[in-house]
Amino acid sequence: MMNPVSDHRQGPIRDHLYTYADGKEFEGKTPEEVFTQIYQGNLWENSQSVSGHGSTPEQTAEILRLLPGMLRRLGVKTLIDVPCGDFNWMQHLDLSGIAYTGADIVGELIESHRLKYAREGVQFEHFNLLRDTLGAYDLVFCRDCLVHFSIGDIHRALDNIRTSGSRYLMTTTFTGQTENRDIPTGGWRPLNFQLPPFNFPEPVMLLNEKCTEWDGLFGDKSLGVWRVDA
Repeated sequence: MMNPVSDHRQGPIRDHLYTYADGKEFEGKTPEEVFTQIYQGNLWENSQSVSGHGSTPEQTAEILRLLPGMLRRLGVKTLIDVPCGDFNWMQHLDLSGIAYTGADIVGELIESHRLKYAREGVQFEHFNLLRDTLGAYDLVFCRDCLVHFSIGDIHRALDNIRTSGSRYLMTTTFTGQTENRDIPTGGWRPLNFQLPPFNFPEPVMLLNEKCTEWDGLFGDKSLGVWRVDA
């Protein structure tokens, strides 16, 4: 996959994305401070969702179409969505027969969601994946999360998931990415979890999101499913 940070053919696109994504402005801040700042300032610059462009109807249509069938095939009855963000698209997912927990590090979001969306089978928790102990779920759904973490914080999050007793992890992976670089937590870059330093095996399932962001630059953006308890 073409790396927008280093590919000089991208010109202004590369320059804008690097400025937006390098994370330097977040150095020295706690993860909670970082993501609260992003939420309160709408730093991901999207009018439809404070969770960013990846949470719009256009960028989640394929997930909404295919994910329910994947959940059924995996036998998912309990799911934690971390981070749940502003719940912009997930509220439209068919969660029939699934106990859903939306979790996020931004407390303001959770307070709002509890008032607006909580119902039988749908609950919300203020939760820090890097610090708080994760319970056991059939699926830890972790879309557009680890791509914003430093390598060290990714390992901390993965350790939390591994020791949780959960069955599966579904997370964002870019199958054409050829390297995984480090950033301060709060920035962004594509990650391929089958490459070092993660070295995941082939995923049990793979959902290509048909991402059209940046004129299709991230067409390999996918949700990979891996067993946690294997």
